[in-house]
Amino acid sequence: MDQRNKSRVTEFILGFQNEKDIEILLYSAFLLMYMTFLIGSTMIVLLVCGDYHLHSPMYFFIANLSFLEVAIMSTVLPKMLANMFSLTRAISFAGCLTQSFFYFLLGSTEFFILAVMSFDRYVTICNPLRYAMIINKQTCILLLLGSYVGAFLSILASSILTAPLPFCGPNVINHLFCDSAPVLKLVCADISLAELADFISSVLLLLGSLLLTGVSYTYIVITILRIPSAQGRQKAFSTCVSHITVVTLYYGSSISIYVRPKKVHVVGVNKFATVLNTIVTPMLNPFIYSLQNEKVKVSLRGSISKYAGMIKN
Repeated sequence: MDQRNKSRVTEFILGFQNEKDIEILLYSAFLLMYMTFLIGSTMIVLLVCGDYHLHSPMYFFIANLSFLEVAIMSTVLPKMLANMFSLTRAISFAGCLTQSFFYFLLGSTEFFILAVMSFDRYVTICNPLRYAMIINKQTCILLLLGSYVGAFLSILASSILTAPLPFCGPNVINHLFCDSAPVLKLVCADISLAELADFISSVLLLLGSLLLTGVSYTYIVITILRIPSAQGRQKAFSTCVSHITVVTLYYGSSISIYVRPKKVHVVGVNKFATVLNTIVTPMLNPFIYSLQNEKVKVSLRGSISKYAGMIKN
């Protein structure tokens, strides 16, 4: 049959299929997670902007990472929560492709920023005397802009190949949002090229940025081991703990989802791994950075004391 004579899909239906009890439980938990996450991430951004003690490149990137996490989760969660009260659980065709594009654009930017943050840690520990000259305000802005541009270029090919593909029905996406793999399953045409582009872009983005992070930390570890005192080594390593924790969480879950050949994909595992990567992991980040960072804790205590005093007065 001629492709033009087939009915074109104008909307998609979102949600886990045949898992109603699990879906209801997840929806009940997501609202609490989302509010907790928004409060935690907003707190970090406000602390970094308002406390001059935190006006340094490391906290600049932490604040931008928190902003990205808010943007990523807000791309997915509001529609997901709205569908809890909807009988149709529908999202428009354009809305689905837009959600997918920004989810991967912002998520890709996050991996570039994580790599940039590892470079910042490398310069801090390995070249402390040249830190102010290398990581200055202009460099920070260029690295941030470069992260967005690099993310856009990394998803450009797969976006161009996916956008014109025909969707003729069915239109039910067995997922909580418009992730690439379940959306491509609904295409009524050959998707091998689009899947290959997705796989290659994921490999280049995740493994490429992970390689940069790994190289930075290889030099960091070598430098730390050369520090003569145990106290000095512990102090140097403590500045990297939060970043290493976040990198481990993000790369572990993302590589398990996206950097695997199609034949070894397990749909059920992928769905819940994506939920972990999109919602649970970002929710933990504000607590990771605040609980393991002494300057953030001091700034937070100072802000709480300040506003408590204002309320009493």
